[in-house]
Amino acid sequence: MNRNWFGISAAGKAVLMAAAVAVTFTALPAQALDLDEVLARHYQARGGLDAIKAVDSSRISGSMDSAGNVSPYTMEAKRPGKLRLEFQVYGMTGIQAVDGDSGWQVLPFMGIVEPAPMSADELRGFRNQADMDGALVDWQAKGHSVSLVGSEEIDGVEAWRLDVGLADGDRLVIWLDAERFLDLKWQVHTQREGQPMQMDVAMSDYRQVDALTIPHRLEQQIQGMPFVQVMTVDDYQLNVDIDDARFAMPAAAADAAEDVEEAEPVAADQAQ
Repeated sequence: MNRNWFGISAAGKAVLMAAAVAVTFTALPAQALDLDEVLARHYQARGGLDAIKAVDSSRISGSMDSAGNVSPYTMEAKRPGKLRLEFQVYGMTGIQAVDGDSGWQVLPFMGIVEPAPMSADELRGFRNQADMDGALVDWQAKGHSVSLVGSEEIDGVEAWRLDVGLADGDRLVIWLDAERFLDLKWQVHTQREGQPMQMDVAMSDYRQVDALTIPHRLEQQIQGMPFVQVMTVDDYQLNVDIDDARFAMPAAAADAAEDVEEAEPVAADQAQ
């Protein structure tokens, strides 16, 4: 038998060469996938497009830890574009909710003791969160832009980087775990009171909920702020019965808000 390569036979060389080729292709997935393939694997990792779109509502309960202050929260979502967050701070109940194109809030620890309309900036952020499928699903139909930058290391993990331009003007940088294709970290670029704001959101503790794989721990930090807000999930329910009234601004407060909006143009005319 003809042997070379330090005594390895021709058959042995063929096996080693095949193995080397296999290693090369498995070690460099970033060079072999385009945007459509990365997104397809991401959808599949989450449970598949059919399962994602089959969710009409959800209810999440857990705790928020902000600078050592731990408080319970409940977040409810429902198609189309409905979201309600209710939480406790220093024994007071805060509520922030969006119902399609309108949003309102009660924040007694900030002096907002009656339901009041959200600012345009707050409403924009909550409307994006109310997208139950996420920005990457049907992104073209929603008017977003998505580009695959490539693979890079983020927080010690190899990841795919996607740059996302939302239809409302906000921007996202999304890193997907290169091995599992699940969300690893988001960087949100938005505006607050005319000033740019960046928020980093790290996702972990993925668990199976029905047909979907969902993170149960989120760490959020606004750039320039010293503390990280940690949200953990204790219970995650899908396709639960939620009354639409949960998301609508209470009637009395809504009427008062309309009166203010109607009075503002009159006051402006009188000033002229």
